[in-house]
Amino acid sequence: MSIKYIFITGGVVSSLGKGLTAASIGHLLECRGIKIAMLKLDPYLNVDPGTMNPFQHGEVYVTDDGAETDLDLGHYYRFTNSPLSRVSNSTTGQIYETVIKRERKGDFLGKTVQVIPHVTDEIKARILAGSHQENNIEVVIVEIGGTVGDIESLPFLEAIRQFRYERPKDCINVHLTYVPYLKAAGEVKTKPTQHSVQVLREIGIIPDIILCRCEDELSDDIKAKISLFCNVRQDLVIDEKDVAKSIYEVPIELHKQGLDEKICKALEVKSKPTDLSRWEKMLNTVLHPKGKVVVGIVGKYMDHQDAYKSVFEALHHGAIAAGCAIEIRRFESDRIVENGSVEKAIGGCDGYLVPGGFGERGWEGKVLTAKYCRENQIPYFGLCLGMQIMIVEFARNVLGLKNAHSTEVDKNTPYPVISMLSEQKRIENLGGTMRLGAYPCEIKKGTLAFDAYGETLIWERHRHRYEFNNEYKEMFESKGMVFSGKWAKGDLCEISELPSHPWMLGVQFHPEFKSKPLVPHPLFRDFVRALALKPAMTGAWQG
Repeated sequence: MSIKYIFITGGVVSSLGKGLTAASIGHLLECRGIKIAMLKLDPYLNVDPGTMNPFQHGEVYVTDDGAETDLDLGHYYRFTNSPLSRVSNSTTGQIYETVIKRERKGDFLGKTVQVIPHVTDEIKARILAGSHQENNIEVVIVEIGGTVGDIESLPFLEAIRQFRYERPKDCINVHLTYVPYLKAAGEVKTKPTQHSVQVLREIGIIPDIILCRCEDELSDDIKAKISLFCNVRQDLVIDEKDVAKSIYEVPIELHKQGLDEKICKALEVKSKPTDLSRWEKMLNTVLHPKGKVVVGIVGKYMDHQDAYKSVFEALHHGAIAAGCAIEIRRFESDRIVENGSVEKAIGGCDGYLVPGGFGERGWEGKVLTAKYCRENQIPYFGLCLGMQIMIVEFARNVLGLKNAHSTEVDKNTPYPVISMLSEQKRIENLGGTMRLGAYPCEIKKGTLAFDAYGETLIWERHRHRYEFNNEYKEMFESKGMVFSGKWAKGDLCEISELPSHPWMLGVQFHPEFKSKPLVPHPLFRDFVRALALKPAMTGAWQG
């Protein structure tokens, strides 16, 4: 049987949730026994989001093979079992770079290189590559970034028009659009959706299914109007309303309207009855928690809700494992120093997490957070930079190395407890200088890390340039620091912890990238359990 393709486009405005919708569709198809693959096509000219400001783009999601990708791949990972690699995310920058390199090599035999067919052919080749990541893939879900009508998106839309023309029986288009409710008029407006579909049809793509993002369920009259003006059957106009409490409700709500059944019918795919039992059991825990814990996240991009998306979700997964609710409080690290009192600035949480990041801004506020947690026996979890913060704080205040620092921030520090790997010092370009992707880590028995993982060899994903300086290892160990995880092929520190503390642990990798609601990451699970067992500072925990 030929591979089937679902192209997901968006209209009217950005941030409608195409990635979440694509992931939810993928989950529903998997629950019907269908093997899927997912692909994100991004229209920006950056080669990848690795050097983009988190305030603009949100987090950078890293795959096992070291690709820096769009955050929507995090949704794909959390909702599905789709293979994810560097072929799962393509950008305009990557595509033009490939085409131009081929032109320089003479691959086009002197022809004029144009958007059509050369760029669109490369886009189609990327789609086909995504469909062959593993054997026996039946359906490929392709999300087109941006909004219909954007200049940047036109080559992608033309490519999928051609792709559909070449495979008319194997492709459908699901168009996600916005149906706003205007309070002043007291009416739901369909005109934005009509215009969005009109633009799509002008390009040559006729949507097979329209998903309507809205605040509340749409009436049959509204759906009938959209159906008439957009030339899509009324039963294929489906509302995707705001969920009450959790994004993990989305697949359930779409299934209630028969979306997965309609997609299988449109693609003529044979499938089993949908089995959502595990997902429903998980969601029941989310919607009916027993007690609550409060965690403070201390970072430098807290004003952007997607900058630490995977961290937030992994904390929720840990709460699912503990059967409790979790309240996340966000603290800008550079404001802690300005406040003058750590207790006043961030006090009142059951535990604290310091996520990854780059650059000098906010460093000292994070160091103060680690000191506050260590001295007050409050659970602390450091991710990547958060572990480096834990190391620097310990060096300054326990080892007495007053000016200890990371050479990322202070190149002239007399005590470079965190420094760049020697083989990277001569590299000047920002791109390509990091330890990226999955690396093996050996775990020491009798530690918090081993208690969490239950095994001595694990694989975790990295995204960083700086490492713990092993010249100081014996000094740290003499004062009680335990390095409970190390790179299996070298002596680089991967996990550090304090046995004298209820739960204080830092990791050089990014465990948040490998957490799912059905399979919470063991470190996030144990961190949240530590918050639940701790005498509550908030007085909220009642488990």
